[in-house]
Amino acid sequence: MQHRLLHSFSFRLAFTYMTLFGASVLILLGFIYWSTAAYMSRQADATIAAEITGLAERYDLDGLAGLIEVINERLSRKPTGSSIYLLTTTIKTPIAGNLNRWPVVPADKGGWLNFRLENAGRSKNEIHLARARSFFLSGGFHLLVGRDIYALEETQKRIIQTLILGFVITLLLGGAGGVVLSRRVMRRLESINTTSREIINGDLSRRIPLQHSGDEFDSLATNLNAMLDRIEDLMEGVRRVSDSIAHDLRTPLARLCNRLELLRSEAEKSGCNPDLAEQAMSDADGLLKTFNALLRIARIETRQHSETFSATNMDTLLHDVVELYEPLAEEKGQSLSLQAQAGVFMQGDRDLLFQAMANLLDNAIKYTPSQGQIEITLGEQAGHGRITIADSGIGIPEAERQQVFQRFYRLEKSRTSPGSGLGLSLVEAVARIHGMTLWLEDNQPGLRVCCEFPATRTTNINES
Repeated sequence: MQHRLLHSFSFRLAFTYMTLFGASVLILLGFIYWSTAAYMSRQADATIAAEITGLAERYDLDGLAGLIEVINERLSRKPTGSSIYLLTTTIKTPIAGNLNRWPVVPADKGGWLNFRLENAGRSKNEIHLARARSFFLSGGFHLLVGRDIYALEETQKRIIQTLILGFVITLLLGGAGGVVLSRRVMRRLESINTTSREIINGDLSRRIPLQHSGDEFDSLATNLNAMLDRIEDLMEGVRRVSDSIAHDLRTPLARLCNRLELLRSEAEKSGCNPDLAEQAMSDADGLLKTFNALLRIARIETRQHSETFSATNMDTLLHDVVELYEPLAEEKGQSLSLQAQAGVFMQGDRDLLFQAMANLLDNAIKYTPSQGQIEITLGEQAGHGRITIADSGIGIPEAERQQVFQRFYRLEKSRTSPGSGLGLSLVEAVARIHGMTLWLEDNQPGLRVCCEFPATRTTNINES
């Protein structure tokens, strides 16, 4: 279920939406960071620049003594504040301020110095980051004005952590929402798929359940149910007409056979040649077999098969089929062999399975030449049984291997040989209602018919 969820279209759609939404949130959070943290940095730089301007003006008015007085006054008001001042001589000897030496760091293009303050903070054992700007005063003095930006740095870190946490929460909520949405959509789609599979298996009365929510799925289900109603009506009409034709024609054909039998008896008594009557009877028998096959296929396709299924021993069934057709194979000089694994069972209708296997073996004998070989194998692996009927006959071209399961389809286009083209159609109908997979392969030479089915290999099941 988890694998199907991850590969579902609804999950991919939800994941795509979550990715786009996450990218949008990331851009928004980046803008918030730029407009807050970057604004705070610009404000700190503006404050430092304003202080430099004020101190330079005071130096111009009151000279060095006035500048030292202002610096000491500001430091005395906030001795543990974030302001940094350093007034030095030409050779960087400190005169006033709260730094004991000039920072040994190069200035950037804007004249800003970023350096670390040792023994900073309230406990005097911390290292803080500081940002300052130097100013050259007339008389050869140097003035450094800056700020301890520890609080600003911590604020920026908190903003970044908050933005990352918010982004992660957004992704988690988006992912959870995507999974919930995908599961809900998958449940609705699975109900449609389940109904579709049941219809494919022959139950045309099944309909897609409605939730009466008025959403798009209900609208889709309503339209599909209306389409299925129409298809069922049309199929039922076709089936009814076919059954009626078959039933109506079977009775007069049976009467015709009886009358031809009487005609042949009368011809034999009168000494006339009964060959014409014999040929007419053969044609009538062929028609009866065709109509009976059509009716049987129709009954197989419309039955509720699972209710009457029971455990069937496929080993025993195949032995019975081979025993039935062994005399015919010997008569044609063919080699017929069976290799069957014992104890392979499947749930099914034994009569239908017997008829299907008999049809396949009959075809193999029919199209295999004299002295040819026919091999039947039965095996089971990983809960799946497989029956293979391989012959050394004429085979079937690859382009026609799917078409031979259609009703009345025959490889012989002239249709002069006996047969109606319904044998494999019946086999395909039986395979479908039993959940069997049927396919044809090249046997080089000849044809290999493979049939795979859900199997239970046990000796504790009573054979049906």
